[in-house]
Formats: sequence, structure tokens, C-alpha cells
Amino acid sequence: MIKSKSKAPLYPKSHLLAASGVAALLSLALLVFPSREVEAKKTFLDLRLDTAAELAAVQELPLTNSQSEIPFELIQPTEEAQAQFNEPVDVDSVEVEAKSLVKEVVVANGDTLSTVFAKVGLPQATVHDVLASSKEAKQLARLKVGQRFEFELDDQGDLAKLRSPLNKLENVQLERSDAGYVFKKEQLKPDVNTAYAYGRIDSSLFLAAKRAGLTHNLTMDLANVFGYDIDFAMDIRKGDTFEVVYEQKTIAGEMVGTGNILAARFTNRGKSYTAVRYTNKQGTSSYYTADGQSMRKAFIRTPVDFARISSRFSNGRKHPILNKIRAHKGVDYAAPHGTPIKSAGDGKVLLAGRKGGYGNTVVIQHGNRYRTLYAHMQGFAKGVRNGASVKQGQIIGYIGTTGLSTGPHLHYEFQVDGVHVDPLGLKLPMADPIAKSETQRFLQLSKPLMARMDEERATMLAMKAE
Repeated sequence: MIKSKSKAPLYPKSHLLAASGVAALLSLALLVFPSREVEAKKTFLDLRLDTAAELAAVQELPLTNSQSEIPFELIQPTEEAQAQFNEPVDVDSVEVEAKSLVKEVVVANGDTLSTVFAKVGLPQATVHDVLASSKEAKQLARLKVGQRFEFELDDQGDLAKLRSPLNKLENVQLERSDAGYVFKKEQLKPDVNTAYAYGRIDSSLFLAAKRAGLTHNLTMDLANVFGYDIDFAMDIRKGDTFEVVYEQKTIAGEMVGTGNILAARFTNRGKSYTAVRYTNKQGTSSYYTADGQSMRKAFIRTPVDFARISSRFSNGRKHPILNKIRAHKGVDYAAPHGTPIKSAGDGKVLLAGRKGGYGNTVVIQHGNRYRTLYAHMQGFAKGVRNGASVKQGQIIGYIGTTGLSTGPHLHYEFQVDGVHVDPLGLKLPMADPIAKSETQRFLQLSKPLMARMDEERATMLAMKAE
């Protein structure tokens, strides 16, 4: 018995025509109108701009609360943006940048440049190449505990760049180039303002200056400014006061250093001395009294800063070693080994060498009338030799105990026309005052600075009295 085959269901002809028409319309729509996802991938803005604010900026559209509210069909790239988009991308440079590695090392006690480099995986050969690259690069080997080194390594682990801040105002940088490593020193330019300080001495100038907020360098500068009139080894008394207007250097509001003393007043044993810094038209800076007299004399009062006088000028002193009565034709200043000794004035070195019981000695001729002697030195400063010229305040040697000496000190002699005189009682000759042609200009600078100190002191005392 043969079974008949099943037949497919029959649909009216009109239904078949309608279905074919719908399929054709859908196919046409897909061809003509790609999906939003596909269109977004072809649109530059979706690739380059991520936020509604950026989209609005390109089309100058008002920003709405929802990015979806921006009409999609209006988002088209500007010509400038399209040009940037079409620029070729250096894929290699992008990859190198992505693979560069920055490491930081802080110098510890006992570190050398080699151990610092080794901490970031750099070999001794790199250290050698860096130090050999230039004379300036050798200063990298002078490390300080706490100093930071920032290393930038390339994708091979080799040194590409090195940076190290020396202080708040400068840093050094080393960068690899085709010709080797290039060394640079970057200097930050601080803002310079003026500041005021007041101090009263109870025990020492250093302690009073520290309480007043002065740095060590400013304290030394203050002593040098008044060093022609005040002997800081023997003249300072309890109750002496000082005022200073000085330059203060800041970066982003943080103090990073100090500059010059612009004006100062020092009251010693009831007598006040004033000083104003002035730069003349030739560019030379010096200190003058408020009325234009030079603070600089032909000789400074003491050749050693803050030393103790251990023996004075005398015609009948008993020598501590020879145990005989012998004239002491100078002044002894006791100070630690290595304390710097300064030339009392401009002059020419007659002797820099051994001189019997004086030990290591320097003798300086100042013009035709004056001569100074400095004995028992530990050693001589660089460049100080027979026939050399020296300037007032220049370091000529260091405190020692050479010759007939019981302890570290300077024996200092002063001669006028070949006769020994007491340097502590000598009336020092004056230097030239402000030139008449610059007097008016000087007073225009001096008067406001003096008024500033008067106002600051009056305000401070009034606050203390409240």
C-alpha cells in the first residue's frame, strides 16, 4: 500500500506577495541606514571626544543634563579637529613613552654614585659614561645624605634622563642624546621681598640673631658690615641691640633663602651705628652711614671673627714658653684650629712662610705706612704667597699652633711707619664717602630705609607694651 506524500501548507497568493514586499523594504533599510552602533564607529567625535562638554564645544551646542539629549545627527567633526585626527601617529614613540620607567633613590649614609645607580639596576659602565661626559657632570659624585635622584629608564633599562635637586633654588639634569649625555643646571628665579628683624643681645650675637630669625650667613654679614667700628670679640655687651632690613627670597610663598642686608642699625654700649647698602653708577656696592660716610675703613678692626682675646698688646708680658719678660707687640686671638684668618686691609704679601718662633707667618704691606703680621698659622690659603696681592677681608690662612705657641691662636701685629702699635687702640683711617654727584640718589634710598626701621621698631615696641 503506497502512502501519499504530505503536502506543504498552501497560503493565499496575496499573503506571499505582502511578505516579499516587507522583506525587500527591510533589506533596503539596512543597506541605506546602518545601525547607530556602526555609524558611531565611523564618526570621528565618538573616537576623540568623551564628554558632552567636549561635544557641545565642537558644535557650539548648549550643554544639557544628559549626553543622550544631544542630537546625534548634528555631531560632526570640525575641519580643524578632522585635520588633527587625520595626522599620522608615530606608534613607535608612543610605545617607548609607555614603556619608560621612572625610579627615585634617596642618598643614604655611605652611598656613592655607583651604589645609587646600582639601586635602579644601572651598571658601573653607565656611571663611568656619565662622569666622563663633561667636567660639570663630575659634581654628581659629590653626594649629600638625603639628596634625591630621579632616574628615567628606557624600555631596555638604560639611563635616558637623570635629575637631582641640589636645593630649593637649583637642580641638575642629565639627558642622553645621540652624542652622549648632556649636563644642564636649572636655576629657579625666586621672588625677592624685604623683611625686618630686631634683636637684643643677652649673651651672644649669634643667639640673639637666631631668636630674631636671622640665618647664620646674615649674622656674619651683619658683623662684617659693622666690623670696622665694633670689635665683636671684646666690644659686645648685654643689652646691645640691632635692627636689619634684608632681602628675603621666596618661591610660591615659601622662603628659600636670603639676600643682601639693605640697611641696619647696631647699638653698642649706648652708641648707635647705621649702615645702608648702596650700588653706585659703576655697579660697585658698599655700605655707608645714613648720611653717606663710608662704613669701610682702610683696615678692619679684627682679622678673626668672634675670637676670644687671650693676650693684649704689652711692653712687659711674661712669655708663656720662654718664661721671660718680653714685650708682646701684638694681640692674641684664641680660636679653634682651622678658623679662617682675614687680611686687615688691601695690600701685598711680603712673606708667606716660616718665621722663627712665629711659625707659619704672613706679613702684608699696606701702602707706604702700614704693615700687618699674622703668626702661628696652621696653613696658608690658596693663592697666598710672596708677592701676591690680597684684598681686605680675604682669607689668608687658618688658626694653628705652629712656632712657640701653647694653643691654637692668632698672633696679630700692626705697624705704622715701622713702629709697633696697639691695633685695638688704633684710630683707623677712613675710606672715601659717597661721591657728591650721587649724594641725592643715595639719600633717596637711605631715608625710606631708615624710616622703615623706625616704624617697624615703634610698632613692635607698642605691641609688647600692650
